[in-house]
Amino acid sequence: MKKIDKRVRRLVEHYRVAEAKKFRLDDCDPADTAGLALQGNEAKQILQDGVRMLAEMQNRLYAQDRWALLIVFQAMDAAGKDSTIKHVMSGVNPLGVQVYSFKAPTAEELDHDFLWRITKSLPERGRIGIFNRSHYEEVLVVKVHPAILGSQKLPDGLITKDIWAQRYEDINAFERHLSRSGYRILKFFLNVSKKEQKLRFLERLDLPEKNWKFSISDVRERAYWRDYMKAYQDAIAATSTRWAPWYVVPADHKWFTRLVVAAAIVSEMQRLDLHYPKLDKAKLKELAAARRELG
Repeated sequence: MKKIDKRVRRLVEHYRVAEAKKFRLDDCDPADTAGLALQGNEAKQILQDGVRMLAEMQNRLYAQDRWALLIVFQAMDAAGKDSTIKHVMSGVNPLGVQVYSFKAPTAEELDHDFLWRITKSLPERGRIGIFNRSHYEEVLVVKVHPAILGSQKLPDGLITKDIWAQRYEDINAFERHLSRSGYRILKFFLNVSKKEQKLRFLERLDLPEKNWKFSISDVRERAYWRDYMKAYQDAIAATSTRWAPWYVVPADHKWFTRLVVAAAIVSEMQRLDLHYPKLDKAKLKELAAARRELG
């Protein structure tokens, strides 16, 4: 099978948070392109190569029916989650991909633990599951707005100063369980700058075809930017593990974001030794018989 572009492959490990305890979000430049200077057409070609490889491996993943791939996207608004999913997964068979966008919990979901709605949305074996936001909202938006805890019906004695550390612990245990059950987990934080986010919000206001994307609540959340950055740093440092790593991907340049995400997914799938099932003798005889009947 063809390998991804060597220049792009080298980027994958660069943006993976390998030493979580030393992670500092301030050290990550949202406009970084790792010195990779590509013309528009060249970047598109490399992405298309990655998309084709991903499509082929997804076919093998589906046919083999042993592994499942869970891809988590978290980001501030306008960081490009939707467009990254659209471009990177554009060549994949829709039958083998499930995309879930998690909004505020429903009344039914609030009657369960915070991982309940995540568990019932997990992809089946042989499929790719994409979470557009995820269980990490519980240690991000809820941490920035702790009043939300009041609507989660938790007994008073369970809401303590340790609740965030406990949730990190629960998330790590949950993801470790998944990894031991045949899931490969990739988590992407699309790291957009506050300046670039403003430009994208203004574009949504200026272009009629993008007006529908605009929400005044997104603008109001900008007032909590520092709180969100602190929440992201804490969450990533606490939950980037060997079995479920975080990738902090620069998001100010969308073409670069898509290259890194595609390369990370392809690299992970290439480690799985995916192959089409080998048929036993009885099945091969059945195929031979079918060929004879067809003439």
